[in-house]
Amino acid sequence: MFILFVANQKNSRDFFSDVLMMKPILDVPGMTEFKLTDGSSLGLMPERGIQSLLSDSLPKAAFSEGGVRAEVYLLVDDPEQCLNRATDSGARLLSKCQARGWGDWAGYCLDTNGYILGFAKPLISSE
Repeated sequence: MFILFVANQKNSRDFFSDVLMMKPILDVPGMTEFKLTDGSSLGLMPERGIQSLLSDSLPKAAFSEGGVRAEVYLLVDDPEQCLNRATDSGARLLSKCQARGWGDWAGYCLDTNGYILGFAKPLISSE
């Protein structure tokens, strides 16, 4: 499981529900979770939740606005469709889908929390 710290849990839940075309398996105050595969899930936790949990340990600038925070790179069946859903849901297009040097067809956007989302599929199937 990996967890993204978000400014607004409801808005982020709605965004990822639209983009991933799935409902969360958990949606309670403080945590929303989407099952991605049998072995992985995406969690969305409000920034204020982790701040209150680890307040004394976190640097003051941990959630400053304006900086790119992280990349979530998702292998999907149709990267273009996911990228379009993301931008239709409020993300900003960074790069259209194209062949990448590491062997994937991938496109990128920036979500409303400052995370880069990459949607990709291998150019050559491993099957």
